[in-house]
Amino acid sequence: MDLATEKGASSWLTTRPIEDLGFALHKGAFKDALALRYGWHPTRAPSNCTCGVTFTVEHALSCPRGGFPILRHNELRDVTASLLTEVCHEVSIEPNLQPITGESFNGASAITQDGARLDVSMCGFWGGRHQKTFCDVRVFNPHAPSNRAPNMATTYRKHEREKKNTYEQRVLQIEHASFTPLVFSASGGFGNSASTFYKRLASLLATKRNEVYSQTMACLRCRISFALLRSSIRCIRGARSHRGAAARPVPPAQLSPVMEPEKATKFRFQEEQKTLLTQYWERGMQCCSKSVSAMIDECAIAAKCSVEQVKVRPEEE
Repeated sequence: MDLATEKGASSWLTTRPIEDLGFALHKGAFKDALALRYGWHPTRAPSNCTCGVTFTVEHALSCPRGGFPILRHNELRDVTASLLTEVCHEVSIEPNLQPITGESFNGASAITQDGARLDVSMCGFWGGRHQKTFCDVRVFNPHAPSNRAPNMATTYRKHEREKKNTYEQRVLQIEHASFTPLVFSASGGFGNSASTFYKRLASLLATKRNEVYSQTMACLRCRISFALLRSSIRCIRGARSHRGAAARPVPPAQLSPVMEPEKATKFRFQEEQKTLLTQYWERGMQCCSKSVSAMIDECAIAAKCSVEQVKVRPEEE
């Protein structure tokens, strides 16, 4: 639940399911989203990943087979670049940095290879219209052992520091531009630099569109939240094909691992809650006059009552 309390991580759950804006999920994706949010194991997940490792959410979010981590990164990059084209000029995806001709940098981690490139560049974002800014995106798996820390702020700072140590000196000294690392967690959270960047972007968009800043910022958070959520669900459910070998469906017998009795009881409670939440989500798609957050509140009460009723029932034979 600590990941779910991060700012922006719950935007997908509290917004109206508007299909035209891409703010909608089918019932299977919604159940997977709830499993990710509450730390539940996804239903009908394979026992083993196609790479041969035991399937877990932690592994699925990082497994390179199928290229899903790269697709997740590219989706955030493309969403950001698309929004920047409305308020900046010379927006470029994966711009090449100028080659090094004798310059030296402090620190062994600074990148010095020719052909180095960053994710997005634009002019007129932080400074004047001729001031150039470079950004580089990183989406990390918060469940990975290397990212576990007493608090998420420490993890964000670590990844931002790594990005700055790699690119900032070269951008400042050779490109005479500014550099901003855009760090996200796969659960939907932002790093400090990314939060400041998107607040500035929302301000520029609100002025350009003649909108209220708070509404523009909320919409921007939703776009990023849904982009991260869909990418995480793809990591769990996507077909991990590779060149020359298409993925085959997992046999039904391998979809549901055998659980211990106490785990099976807990699993049944979770399934009842997810079913109720999904029913309320589908109702929200049919009736947008009622806010999704209000329906989720009703569902939480109904789910709690359902679990309590199951607990007092006699053991099933």
